[in-house]
Amino acid sequence: MLIGAAFIQSHAQFRLDNPMPARKGSYLFPIKPGNTAIITGTMGELRNTHFHAGLDIDTPGIGVPVLSAETGYISRASATTGGYGNVLYVTHPDGNTTVYAHLEEFKGLVGEYIRKERYKRKVSEIDLEFAPNQFPVAKGDLLALSGNTGGSGGPHLHFEVRDLNNEAINPLMYEFAEVKDNMAPLVFKVALKTLDASSRINDQFGRFEFSVVKNGNQYSLLHPVLASGNIGVEVLAHDKMENSRFRYGINYITLQVDSQQVFQQVIDKVNFGNTRQILTLMDYKTLELRGNRFNKLYIDDGNRLTYYSGIVKKQGIAVTHDKEVQIQLKDFNQNESKVRFNLKYTPVVIETPLLTASGKPFETELIENTLKVQVKQCANDKPELTVWSKGKDMLFNPAYSGSNQRVYLMNLKTILPDSIVTCQGTIRFNFKDRIPSESEYKYYSDLMDVEFPLQSLYDTLYLNVAYDTLNKQEIFTLGDRTSPLNKSISVTLKPKFSYFQSRDLGLYRKEGRGFVYVNSEWKNNRLRFSTRDFGQFTLMRDTIPPTVTKIALSSAAARFKIRDNLSGISYFEANLNGEWLLMVYDYKTGILKSEKPDALKPLKGDFELKVVDQAGNEAIFRQKL
Repeated sequence: MLIGAAFIQSHAQFRLDNPMPARKGSYLFPIKPGNTAIITGTMGELRNTHFHAGLDIDTPGIGVPVLSAETGYISRASATTGGYGNVLYVTHPDGNTTVYAHLEEFKGLVGEYIRKERYKRKVSEIDLEFAPNQFPVAKGDLLALSGNTGGSGGPHLHFEVRDLNNEAINPLMYEFAEVKDNMAPLVFKVALKTLDASSRINDQFGRFEFSVVKNGNQYSLLHPVLASGNIGVEVLAHDKMENSRFRYGINYITLQVDSQQVFQQVIDKVNFGNTRQILTLMDYKTLELRGNRFNKLYIDDGNRLTYYSGIVKKQGIAVTHDKEVQIQLKDFNQNESKVRFNLKYTPVVIETPLLTASGKPFETELIENTLKVQVKQCANDKPELTVWSKGKDMLFNPAYSGSNQRVYLMNLKTILPDSIVTCQGTIRFNFKDRIPSESEYKYYSDLMDVEFPLQSLYDTLYLNVAYDTLNKQEIFTLGDRTSPLNKSISVTLKPKFSYFQSRDLGLYRKEGRGFVYVNSEWKNNRLRFSTRDFGQFTLMRDTIPPTVTKIALSSAAARFKIRDNLSGISYFEANLNGEWLLMVYDYKTGILKSEKPDALKPLKGDFELKVVDQAGNEAIFRQKL
């Protein structure tokens, strides 16, 4: 307690007045200090919906001792099924807090306390905060054993350093000798995108990807690219380290045009409040359709990240004459790669031999605010096509043509087409409204009502709404899955079928080949829910209870595999002789395992496990031990 009291005084002074800069060796490496580490993830890495906020340290399985990086006190502990899983927060005199996540087991007095609180509250998930004198620790003290809990993709320790503002700073600032990196980033592709309808890349409008040629740490494109207008650059790249198969984030990227820097991105901190803004930093459509994380080297509409300075939004490369372009990429250790290529200015032309012929009669693509329509030519047809919108028709001429293809560009800010009549047939659309990104907005229809709160969108949305039935199921289409949402929107569906409203009737969103349960409620025969994902929604009944498969059940431990066929696991509870028994669930494997109520007592007596899914179906397992 004397140690704790002394620490409180010093901590208060440092935290408020004297935050200390990172210095080499000031923090202890938390896993096997003194041994070369295998890193599986670095800070700032591009993930699907967030920036990675720390350092992932590989462990050979679970159960590796996790040590405190510095003197301090345990300020918070949490145990959850998802996210960080089992995690400890240690606050230090320099004002920083280190975070240790995906732990298998809490150790010491804090471990005992957490266990008792879980039994006291009869909860498997818990989140606790502690006073500075409650659990003091010294540098190098054992905190926990490493694991694979929560949203972990394999056994490792996720290690963070957070500053006074609760922003994650790069742990590599502490120059851990255990982390060795002498490899430069690897570049795979460059993408170029027309940022307005008057721009062209190889005489065409759209987004185009180019492979690169590697020569050491220098990269280039095979040929110069024809261009005109405002062009955005994107790069597909990641960092590497020696003797590692893992991919890492790139902290520093610049773009130079004719030796003048026009773009700089420095990821040195992660703000947890705006980490979802990553969806504007990457090309979201490419991410959603192919899983590739292209980093935009321009600031898109809706991007409120602070990794840039002095850059105008939507400002790409203004190609009015030939341009020399260079992309510079550096990791935290200043290992550097460069990509060089030329943009050759070519005025806009109507006829282009570079237009790739399509085997389809017609294709459509929405790019920003422009609808691109590519139509295969017919014999003796006129170049104009007819666009119908709100009962009125108008003629559109092609923006450019190839040998047997024509391309039309329509500004959706001025017209929302209901259908387009071509010589190849009629193209029908479900654009119902133009939703602004800069204000709240409500959409009403006979199918659904949708409320868009402020900043729920990154850019203007051309709302796609449709209705269909399949195998006696209603299918509601809301938006397009390639359009990202920043905040949740509120939706009220208006089913046309009559339903017996019981708990087994649920709302589901189609995802891949399966479905994801969506929390919803009935009100006046309408279904209300919130979502952060566009897509297709349908109503289904789940009448099948979860499956409970015994793996091991003895005096030493209880282990089960639990699964549900549709709605997913909602709740579980185990009792031994009528007393609540702590069970821990790993949703990744479906494994549910016990902890003894007392380390000195065996599991003995009447055991019961109840598992309930989201639809209220329950399965009960009983056995006498």
